Amino acid sequence: MEEAIIRPARESDLPQIHAIYNDAVLTTTATWDYEPWPWETRLAWWQEHEADPTCPVFVSEVAGDVAGFAYLSWFRSKIGYRFTREDTIYIDPAYQGKGLARPLLSRAVETARADGMRAVLGVIEASNERSIRLHKGLGFVETARLPATGFKFGRWLDCVYLQLLFPEPGA
Repeated sequence: MEEAIIRPARESDLPQIHAIYNDAVLTTTATWDYEPWPWETRLAWWQEHEADPTCPVFVSEVAGDVAGFAYLSWFRSKIGYRFTREDTIYIDPAYQGKGLARPLLSRAVETARADGMRAVLGVIEASNERSIRLHKGLGFVETARLPATGFKFGRWLDCVYLQLLFPEPGA
């Protein structure tokens, strides 16, 4: 496989980002959305991320294709959470298991650190062992497990919170 390039996403990447996410909606419990996003929702998502430099979107590009994407979002909208971001990562099924996720998520995490964040959270469906392993491999620790908080594909789903704390500024 050709080497992956991790770079900031561009608006021209949105069709591939959109396809990767909508496939995950229909085939996985990585997202608890039931219906694929309409294009208008993707555009609004992009505009929100473009407007906030502390919520970047990155892609893993392989041979000109977007093989995956990761981004940071506010964990909650209240101002008290302004130093906490939630990470999200999706890899196209054709590229899963090829070592793309770690450098992609690492880029998002390092950006959060450079932007002065205190914490990054991964909020992951409990049976998603690959994502949990990925996060733990980057130093995240499990801080909470919420049983039966989601429902998809006819079954109850558990949610795991993993957290990576950075030193406080000046510490």
